[in-house]
Amino acid sequence: MTLTSVIFDITQGVATLILNRPTVMNALNAAMRAEITDCVRRAGQEARVLVITGAGRAFCSGQDLVDAGDLATLDLTAVLRDEYVPMLQAIVNCPVPVIAAVNGAAAGAGANLALCCDVILASDAAHFTQAFTRIGLIPDAGGTWFLPRIVGLQRAMGAMLFADRISAEKALAWGMVYDVTPEDRFDAHWRSRAAQLAAGPTAAYARVKKALRVSAGNDLQAQLAIEARLQGDCGTSLDFREGVAAFLEKRPARFSGY
Repeated sequence: MTLTSVIFDITQGVATLILNRPTVMNALNAAMRAEITDCVRRAGQEARVLVITGAGRAFCSGQDLVDAGDLATLDLTAVLRDEYVPMLQAIVNCPVPVIAAVNGAAAGAGANLALCCDVILASDAAHFTQAFTRIGLIPDAGGTWFLPRIVGLQRAMGAMLFADRISAEKALAWGMVYDVTPEDRFDAHWRSRAAQLAAGPTAAYARVKKALRVSAGNDLQAQLAIEARLQGDCGTSLDFREGVAAFLEKRPARFSGY
């Protein structure tokens, strides 16, 4: 696929996907959604970690309303089903850790694109807005599923009804993001974190993701069974043997992902 709306690179196991429409704050159009989906799938096959970030001053401002075309004939159900759902599922199901490096504004579907990633690292210039009700819509792109599970029903309801801007600091206090870094050090920070994961036991990371993603729908007994099965898989891996050997020999582990 020829990339026109994103920049994609894989270096030393780190896949970097930059949303690259800075003149419209990286708003999502049909081409960008298709390119994100394709790049995420490639990262899952070829990389050890994926970072999604934005060019310029925004992470992603959500749906490109100009790209939506004639509102009288716009079929939002079809757009969500055919374009957003494959993109979001590719991210959630990606077998490697997916970091959202939120460098600035994340609004509407852009906020929820970040929320569907495994970990959000935020610049102190970042902010999040569930902007949908400002134009008479409900939150989509998975927002009604992800946000209440992260911050609780009351905060999610307020954020979605009032469409308030949530600062990086408030997002950290609410548990929406993992950490907040000063803007001038943010690029170096997320690159360091990505390199850390790329050097880690990626097969174990994939199973961490699998266990956590299903936990919300399981009772304790079902979750304990999943833990036992996935841990059994990890226990037969080369990375487990290497991790134990490195611990006993008091040296850094050299994980292969197998």
